[in-house]
Amino acid sequence: MIKLIFLGSGSAFTVGADNFQSNMLLIDEERNKLLIDCGSDIRFSLHEAGFSHLDITDIYISHLHSDHVGGLEYIGFSTKFDPRCNKPNLYLSKDLAAELWNNSLSGGMSSINDDIADLSTFFEVYQISRTSYFTWKKINFYLVKVIHINNGYYLMPSYGLLFETNGIKIFLTTDTQFCLERLGKYYESATIIFQDCETSEFPTAIHAHYEQLLKLPKKIRNKMWLYGYQPGPLPNAKKDGFCGFVKRGQTFEF
Repeated sequence: MIKLIFLGSGSAFTVGADNFQSNMLLIDEERNKLLIDCGSDIRFSLHEAGFSHLDITDIYISHLHSDHVGGLEYIGFSTKFDPRCNKPNLYLSKDLAAELWNNSLSGGMSSINDDIADLSTFFEVYQISRTSYFTWKKINFYLVKVIHINNGYYLMPSYGLLFETNGIKIFLTTDTQFCLERLGKYYESATIIFQDCETSEFPTAIHAHYEQLLKLPKKIRNKMWLYGYQPGPLPNAKKDGFCGFVKRGQTFEF
C-alpha cells in the first residue's frame, strides 16, 4: 500500500496555520518517502505532519516557482551538515536543472565553507529526458508537460506526474492552466486525478479555475480532487460532481 499525504493543499500565498503550500509526501510500505515539490514553507509543513529533513531522501520538483522549490535551501543545507543524512536524490525535468541552480538557489547556496558549490554538492541530481520517466521504489513516474505561464514572450512549463500502483493510475497535474485538449487523454486514463484549482474572485489565468473545471464532463469530475486553492469560502465541490477539496494533512491510500 502507498500513502499520499498532502503536507499542504493551499496556493502559493496561503497564510495561516490552517494550510500550507501544496507539497505532498508519498510513503511506501517500507516507509520510504518521496517529497513531491519542496516549497518555501516546507520546514513548517513537515514539522506539522511529524516529519523533518531527516525523512527526506528523495525529492521531485515540478517547476521553479518558490512554493515548489523555495524549501530546497533548507533541505540542502540541513542534510549536508547533518551526519545522519545522505545526499537526497533530486528528480526533475532536464530543462529545469540548470535554471533551478542559476535562477533559484545559487545566490544563497553557492558559497560553502572554503569552496564553491553547485547543485550536485547538495543533491544527487537525476535529469529526466523529454517524454521519459523516473523510477522510485519500482514505480515509474511519467512526466506530463503542462503549460503554467505563457505571456507571449516566455513559456513556463510545469511537469505533472502520471504513475500507477496496485492497479490504480494516479494523475497529479501540478500547476497548470485549464487545457482539456492537452490533458484530456490523461484525465480519461487516470483512476484518480489531483487537479490544482484556483478559487480566486479574480482569476490569474495561470491556473485552472474552478469555473473552468466545472465544464469538464461529469465522468472526469467524479474522479477529481481539487487542491492549490486560495484561503476563504470554497464552493460545494461534491455537489458539483467533484470528489472534493483536499484538506491539509489528508491522506490517500492506494
